[in-house]
Amino acid sequence: QVQPVESGGGLVQAGGSLRLSCAASGRTFSSKGMGWFRQAPGKEREFVAAISWIGGITNYADSVKGRFTISRDNAKNTVYLQMNSLKPDDTAVYYCAVGADASSRSSRFDYWGQGTQVTVSS
Repeated sequence: QVQPVESGGGLVQAGGSLRLSCAASGRTFSSKGMGWFRQAPGKEREFVAAISWIGGITNYADSVKGRFTISRDNAKNTVYLQMNSLKPDDTAVYYCAVGADASSRSSRFDYWGQGTQVTVSS
């Protein structure tokens, strides 16, 4: 089993920044990538960004390109999501997931965290 644990959410004004962290514990040697997804009230969960453990291949949703940056620390089994120029539309619960690669498909991720709330005020 792998357990991802998110941290770093909070309330920020539009235009501000936040950094999310996700530390994965357990049998992480079997995973190949980690990703972030988000779900806003009344909406379906959507892909945000993902990164592969080997090579650091990254993948971003069009809505966050140029504003969000995903990075990793292999030694700590931790992934970060630096979020800049935040907009009210970025308000959501952000979930970290551990999976097979840096895919945008949620089906490629086997283990999910509990989520952390990000609220962007206008």
